[in-house]
Amino acid sequence: MRTAKFGLGAVVRHRIYPFRGIVFDIDPVFDNTEEWWLAIPEEVRPRKDQPFYHLLAENAESEYVAYVSEQNLMPDTSGEALRHTGIAEVFERGADGSYRMRGAAHAN
Repeated sequence: MRTAKFGLGAVVRHRIYPFRGIVFDIDPVFDNTEEWWLAIPEEVRPRKDQPFYHLLAENAESEYVAYVSEQNLMPDTSGEALRHTGIAEVFERGADGSYRMRGAAHAN
């Protein structure tokens, strides 16, 4: 089993599709339905033996929850704030722009 490349609160963007989001949960391997997986076009269908990330995601038109394989994510280094309305319920934003889970112990 591999260690997840992105942690909770990481801001990421999709390698192919124009959306970005913040990681709020991580599955060590694929943990969704077979129907969901088979609905992905075969030429871009990810392997199941890698971390999958639950994202509070957004694109130009909408906000939603996405489930994305590690191979399809990269760090978002734009520094732009995310607008997803669910973020404030789950995360606090630090003065440096980073996100941390609400109620998590503060690292010194």
